[in-house]
Amino acid sequence: MTATTMKRAAISILILSVFAQQVLYAATVERSVSPSRQFIIYGADAELRGAVSNLAERTKTNLLVLLRQRDNWIVPIVVNLQPQQANLPEIPPADLRFSQTGFGLKLQLDLTISKDFDVSLMERELLRAILLEMIYRKESHIAAGSIFVEPPDWLIDGVLALAPGSNRGQLVEALTTAGKTESLEIFLRQRLGVLDSAGRTLYRAYSFALVQMLIDGRNGPARLARYISHLSNASNEPLADLKAQFPFLLGDAERTWQLTLSQLRNLQGYQLLTFAESERRLDELLHMKISEATKPAKPVGLDELAQRKASPNEKIALNQLGHDLLSFVAEANPVLRPIAREYQEIVALLARGKRKRIAKRLSRLEFTRKQLAARMSDIDDYMNWFEATQMKSGSGNFTDYLKAVDQSQLSVPKRHDPLSVYVDALEDQFEN
Repeated sequence: MTATTMKRAAISILILSVFAQQVLYAATVERSVSPSRQFIIYGADAELRGAVSNLAERTKTNLLVLLRQRDNWIVPIVVNLQPQQANLPEIPPADLRFSQTGFGLKLQLDLTISKDFDVSLMERELLRAILLEMIYRKESHIAAGSIFVEPPDWLIDGVLALAPGSNRGQLVEALTTAGKTESLEIFLRQRLGVLDSAGRTLYRAYSFALVQMLIDGRNGPARLARYISHLSNASNEPLADLKAQFPFLLGDAERTWQLTLSQLRNLQGYQLLTFAESERRLDELLHMKISEATKPAKPVGLDELAQRKASPNEKIALNQLGHDLLSFVAEANPVLRPIAREYQEIVALLARGKRKRIAKRLSRLEFTRKQLAARMSDIDDYMNWFEATQMKSGSGNFTDYLKAVDQSQLSVPKRHDPLSVYVDALEDQFEN
């Protein structure tokens, strides 16, 4: 055997040994797959992987509800959990890698877990990965070496700020105490990484205001979803990219931006309502009662006013309802906000005596509300099922209910009729 042949054999053995070690490692590392099967989580123990899976699914659900989109994911997201190593302090806590391979697009999020790990950072990076998948979902054939466009920081911060349970009061306070207000164009060009702590808080407040402004517009959620899907072709003019998807910005975008900031500053004790609270409040507003002299107040619906001319008292009530709906839009759940905005437009038209196609718009709105209520109910059922059957530790939301059920079962006396005795005996046999 020549020296060259021996050298090649040695290299082949080395490659095979490395490959065998990788295969063995892949076989020994445990993994968990999230309920939607989009997130494949490696490393750590089953409890931590389950917690990460729950956070990932909740983050995606919040985004899909905000955009009113179905879960049509294509590219899976690999999440690799690794412990912090004392000899490698330079490893970042989160590293999102997005690349084109021979098998298609690859999305991998490496998370370095430590005792002081910031969960909000994990949520932020999971959302970044979810948005990246949405941006490049339909672009499977990307040339090697291409530069990938990441979702803008304002989009990530704005979506997180509108998620249920977020502390939006702090963001409104930051807007209120800020001295000079940044223009929309300057804000869109800001870089989050170079800001200090106070600057980042203000940036998050502006992001919250911008995303709220975008989804408040006509067909706002659908337009925002389309904007995300077109980000792979984004230009160096972020404001122009927004105007391409949101026609209401083609006029005076800066005036609309400043008006949105002013409305948020004027809110006291700002707190978004839940979907159920928003539905209840909207129902209360739409059930108008018209007071007339010497007559008791009577309820009047918008569908009735869409069929006939409104009286002077009814026009006054419509104007007041339009004002109330304007205030309601700012505090309503983001899912219902575009619907409330359209009700406001309808009320303004009825107050001016314009009834053309109003009945059809009201019917469509009612159908949309029913669909949304059913979808939100399905989401609540799914999250409750997931907590009850998949999570290792519960949130405590059902503790009182389960305790009440146990107590009620204990308080019910046993029956002694023959059928009950027979069923109790069968139950004891199955339990033993």
